[in-house]
Amino acid sequence: MYVFSNLAKLVKFAQYSSDMGKFRNLWNRSDDGDRREQRSFARYAIVATSLCLFFLLVKHDNLIVWVRSAITLRKQERQIEKLQNDNARLHNAADKLYSDRDSLETFARNNFMFCEPDEDIYIVGD
Repeated sequence: MYVFSNLAKLVKFAQYSSDMGKFRNLWNRSDDGDRREQRSFARYAIVATSLCLFFLLVKHDNLIVWVRSAITLRKQERQIEKLQNDNARLHNAADKLYSDRDSLETFARNNFMFCEPDEDIYIVGD
């Protein structure tokens, strides 16, 4: 019902607007005469364009919201792909470390400064 009330307002605006000039009497079918088909098509085109603009720009789920959602979705898909690649890389590194005790010990010594009970650690700045 909301669409029809706005459409009626649009038609009234088109009928009574002083800026419409030659289109002011477009809605009066008695003035059609021999140009009935052209005037009928013009009325149809105005109504169809108005409805398209209404549905694309004014309604709750309009074109602007749709484009924003598509951009957000694309960003989230890229982020998911990046995180999946990072997870795969970390999983491969963890498998490599857990498979060999020497590589795990080397990793722990280099990154976390682990040492055996009888060793001393010296930190040298870069």
